[in-house]
Amino acid sequence: MRIDQVIKRPRVLTEKAASLQAAQSTFVFEVAGDATKGDVKVAVESFYNVKVVDVRTLVVRGKDRRIGRRKFKRPNWKKAFVRLGEGQVLDVFAE
Repeated sequence: MRIDQVIKRPRVLTEKAASLQAAQSTFVFEVAGDATKGDVKVAVESFYNVKVVDVRTLVVRGKDRRIGRRKFKRPNWKKAFVRLGEGQVLDVFAE
């Protein structure tokens, strides 16, 4: 997998992500579904010039939705929690 295809977008939309960012220097990204932890680590380190200590990933299951009689399912997507080393900061999440 190419490095530029691993990270889809940074995601700081939840209170949990904001608290992890403040307390543990952990940042949340939406990544490609077939990306591994190693791929995510290499991509973040190369794009943002930071030292990654830990990467945790999970697959967020798509919700079932309904419009009238029609039922459909939103697609699954993958989330990565990336913890940086001491003193490391990402400019993407600066407020």
